[in-house]
Amino acid sequence: MTDELSAGFTGTPAEPPTGVRKAAKDAKDAVVRESTAVVVGAAEHPQTATGIVLTIGVLAFAIGYVLGRDASSNDSRWW
Repeated sequence: MTDELSAGFTGTPAEPPTGVRKAAKDAKDAVVRESTAVVVGAAEHPQTATGIVLTIGVLAFAIGYVLGRDASSNDSRWW
């Protein structure tokens, strides 16, 4: 009997997505399209991609260091 059952829906929906479902699908398609473009660009220019990643990392470290140092130098007294 279990051999006769086919689980899951394998067809296409009768109605196209609308509202939030359409917006989510469009957003997913845009993310896939842009991530593919980034991967292709990085594959064609590996030195540039490495330089950009390192620059972003250095800037993030510097911002974190400055913010952390500013937060630790608290000259006000709590007592």
